[in-house]
Amino acid sequence: MNRSAGRRLTAAALTVVAVTASATACSSGEGGGSSKAADSGTYTIWDPYPQFDKGSAWAKLLDDCGTKAGVKVKRTAFDTSDLTNKALLAAQQDNSADVLIVDNPVVSTLAEAGVLTTTEDNKLDTSAVDPNLLAAGQAGGKTYGTPIGANTLALYYNKAVLKKAGVDITSVKDWRTLTAALEKVDKAGKKGITFSAIGTEEGSFQFLPWLWGSGAQLTELDSTEAVSALSLWNDWLKKGYAPNSVINNTQTTSWQEFASGDYAFAENGTWQLANAEKAGFDYGVIPVPGAKGGNAAAPTGGEFVTIPVQGATDRYTTSQKLVSCLTSGQNLLDTDTTLSYVAPTGEVQDKQVAADAKLKPWVDAVKAAKGRTSDDLGTKYPKISEQMWKAVQSALSGSKSPKDALTAAQSAVK
Repeated sequence: MNRSAGRRLTAAALTVVAVTASATACSSGEGGGSSKAADSGTYTIWDPYPQFDKGSAWAKLLDDCGTKAGVKVKRTAFDTSDLTNKALLAAQQDNSADVLIVDNPVVSTLAEAGVLTTTEDNKLDTSAVDPNLLAAGQAGGKTYGTPIGANTLALYYNKAVLKKAGVDITSVKDWRTLTAALEKVDKAGKKGITFSAIGTEEGSFQFLPWLWGSGAQLTELDSTEAVSALSLWNDWLKKGYAPNSVINNTQTTSWQEFASGDYAFAENGTWQLANAEKAGFDYGVIPVPGAKGGNAAAPTGGEFVTIPVQGATDRYTTSQKLVSCLTSGQNLLDTDTTLSYVAPTGEVQDKQVAADAKLKPWVDAVKAAKGRTSDDLGTKYPKISEQMWKAVQSALSGSKSPKDALTAAQSAVK
């Protein structure tokens, strides 16, 4: 990439990106860092995993990959949103990290700003990555980095609650049969479904499987299909199948409701698997159903490993070795197991399922998943998402009908 082009940061890219760590289940925490070491034998890696300290398996993997590449790795961990801003500012100063691991919706922002090299530039091999996952890091026909893993959403269900209500989970195949199951659960004196519809990116993240499952696109928020998706949620609240608390629920508080043992279903992510094992009741998982059947596309969470633009272009070869080491073979399996992610390649996904059969529905969900910035939306996504979550809030609070709420959203986006 042309160096001068790489240094030109758009004004839009210097704004705070409206995508939060909570939507992708990344932990937040304190982070600090310094610029790339002057020593050419030291390579800097910035990541959004402050929960992993120097003694963690993740930190040791970074060191091991550095050793294999013949260099020393200097790692700094940041909170996800802080990392985006730090990356933009570092690029302004021609002081980017050698390897940057960022939340996947952020990739298009950094790419548009000229911060990242393409895989054509850096010779990173992404041929084994599932195309739907790789799409989250593509913009303008170019690919910027490779996913380290993915998480997504599905429906957890409480087996005892469904049994009491006389619901056979295999009968839940589309929106009609899911709603019928909720009706039975309600009549049996239990609670139906909980999810997060909060007015943040988390709310958009959770609404997307229903929007996409209806056949709607993010570019047409006011379509008949989109209105049907929001009407579905709205009707569930009106009938008492979902609690009014969903309007303020984060994915964490929504999970806490499900963990009480009273709910039949909860929309949540792979990151709750450990908590599900501790819940004290038998549970199962199914992909979010589409309106007319099949698996709805749920949004992909997780991070991309990218190589930022450097003034010293001879550094790319070693950076590529570091990224390849982190995202291949046993290293990828170990990392995705630690992060509770589904691997981005079929080969490693098969190994995950072989080791833990409970991951099978999550692998299926990830295979049907879709990047929020896919369809070449790129930096348009945050604005669309904001209007979408506002529409969801307006409809569920009763201030507007689903149709009026989404019509207003589409007008605001334009």
